[in-house]
Amino acid sequence: MKNVIIGQSGGPTAVINSSIAGVYVGAKACGAEHVYGMVHGIEGFLKDQIVDLDQYLDDETKIALLKRTPSAFLGTCRFKMPAIGVNDEVYEAVFRNMEKHDIDTLFYAGGNDSMDTVKMLSDYAQLHGKRQSFMGVPKTIDNDLPVTDHCPGYGSAAKYIATTLKEVIRDNESFGVKKPTIVVCEIMGRDAGWLTAAAALAKGEDCSGVDGIYLPERIFDVDRFLDKVDYLSRNKSSVVMAVSEGLKLEDGRYACELGADAQDRVDVFGHKQLTGTANALIKLIGQRTGCKVRAIEFSTLQRAATHIASLTDINEAFTAGRMAAEAAAAGETGEMVVFNRVNRRGELYRIEYSRFDIHQIANGVKEVPQSWITGDGDDVSAEYLDYARPLIQGELYPFWVNGLPKHLILKELIASNAVQP
Repeated sequence: MKNVIIGQSGGPTAVINSSIAGVYVGAKACGAEHVYGMVHGIEGFLKDQIVDLDQYLDDETKIALLKRTPSAFLGTCRFKMPAIGVNDEVYEAVFRNMEKHDIDTLFYAGGNDSMDTVKMLSDYAQLHGKRQSFMGVPKTIDNDLPVTDHCPGYGSAAKYIATTLKEVIRDNESFGVKKPTIVVCEIMGRDAGWLTAAAALAKGEDCSGVDGIYLPERIFDVDRFLDKVDYLSRNKSSVVMAVSEGLKLEDGRYACELGADAQDRVDVFGHKQLTGTANALIKLIGQRTGCKVRAIEFSTLQRAATHIASLTDINEAFTAGRMAAEAAAAGETGEMVVFNRVNRRGELYRIEYSRFDIHQIANGVKEVPQSWITGDGDDVSAEYLDYARPLIQGELYPFWVNGLPKHLILKELIASNAVQP
């Protein structure tokens, strides 16, 4: 290896910076002279906005702090590469900047759309005889990348969701009034309900758990949902439901479109921007039951909570980055690091790392298995719990300063976000 560069893309996670640390440590161990970072992903790299990570990660203390820093340390973006042959100047700009800085490998940490960027860059390099290589580092709280057993970021988000729901349930149960407050918690998940399934982890000897879990893998029956909530409202003093933001009705609409304030915005990848599912449902619940209702939208909180990140997740994210660096040093390209679970049910959790062709991963979606969705589509099975519990184990406590967690900050990112006069 000569010089390498890494970027972050898409929605951040609590552990995506651990993957950056892993790439840095792995690349340096493989002889890389410089490990650069893209400021705001491939979009920033097209403008030649890069930073030498030696300025920030030149000792173990800084790397330890980076693992405890939320969001995307380098800055992220949502940039869609054009189809090859449509606007090749975008690709040529990437390769010009790689040549300018003598960069031989580009690492990209991200989810489905980010892996598509890795695929297209590696395809362009092969078509045009370019020498550079490209490696994907998995990241997504949605846990929906194909092939890999799970994705870095999911375990920490699941830990946050289950922890927060335990607290919400405890709060809601404390009043003990005859007519309950009905709480609907909206959790991220467009096409896959892995995050909402994590609500099941809240149940235990000290928590009664949520009263319903609704995933986008099943058509959402509004009438059946309201019937259940109505029944619970007459028989319980507390009702807490967990719903995915991506719930779809039989007619193809999203449940969030039931609300009068439904919006029709889409992002650069053509994804409809989902918000307001819980708000739409509590209005219907209030009309049906006459009970006090409350919507809680977890939103950004579930992916930014590094203070409660899973140590298992942090360690696996770091290893994924290091393995990507080692694979690139061995001459691999057009691949993503994947996790393979090798233990059987009842055995101690153990995974092995390998690599997989990016073409079999980019733009795919791994859904929650239908056999793991139980009841009337309102709960998940013991198989899901066995799958998810190992992923939320362990903690890495923040470095506290003046009563608050300390973070590692990229000054170039702060400068890029400053208000211009």
